[in-house]
Amino acid sequence: MKPRILIKIGGKAFEGKDGFKSLAKVIKGNKNVEFIIVHGGGAEISQALKEANRKTEFIDGIRVTHAEDIKIVEDVLSGKVNKRIASILNKNGVLCKRMSGKTDRLFIVEPLIRNKRNFGYVGKIKQVNAKSVLHNLTNGQVPVVSPISGNEKGASYNVNADSAAAALAVGTQCTDLIYFTDVPGVRVEKETRSSLTVREAKELLADGTIKAGMVAKMESVFEALNGKVKRVHITQWHGEETLKNIIKNKSIKGTTIQL
Repeated sequence: MKPRILIKIGGKAFEGKDGFKSLAKVIKGNKNVEFIIVHGGGAEISQALKEANRKTEFIDGIRVTHAEDIKIVEDVLSGKVNKRIASILNKNGVLCKRMSGKTDRLFIVEPLIRNKRNFGYVGKIKQVNAKSVLHNLTNGQVPVVSPISGNEKGASYNVNADSAAAALAVGTQCTDLIYFTDVPGVRVEKETRSSLTVREAKELLADGTIKAGMVAKMESVFEALNGKVKRVHITQWHGEETLKNIIKNKSIKGTTIQL
């Protein structure tokens, strides 16, 4: 089986077109590797909600999504952001397939409840139907996936993109999962750790070193590793060498987490 890498794009990791152009160049240059892309779009969602006079609330990095918010969130993620990413990559020679968690029931979700707190129209993935993603890979396409998903009846739910990336990485048996974000990695006493074991990461969570938005990200890291993804990387995009080094099993400017 070819190496299979899931790339989760979040934050301001690829601002502008130049980052996506260099990403496309690496994807095109590695025909022996299969790539899947999952994206978020938090800043654009916040802006769209603000324009609609809606309030934004986060708990441990997860956006509370009310009934009045879900259509706005879906329009931003599955429409605006998904289309933009796929369009730029297509124009730079990468054949993409636009998808969301609702495409062919890729993700089936149930309402997320944590510590007895209801997050509204935020979904927890309970089933992954990866057949369509695998079919696209076989056809030489790169799936570009919005995390918007549906419940058993098809109603839309917002899913944390980190969680969606982990679930899909497990469901498609990826060798690597990369979180490209706007932070350099896991920081401990102002230094970025180049590597962590799951045990070390859990200790950093317990003592509060890992906090805020990194909490949900780390939970998804554990999910991926427990699901037999070999390595998970949290890093910024530093140009083509970032992805090339991961493909070649070389060290990166960021944090690599393994069992």
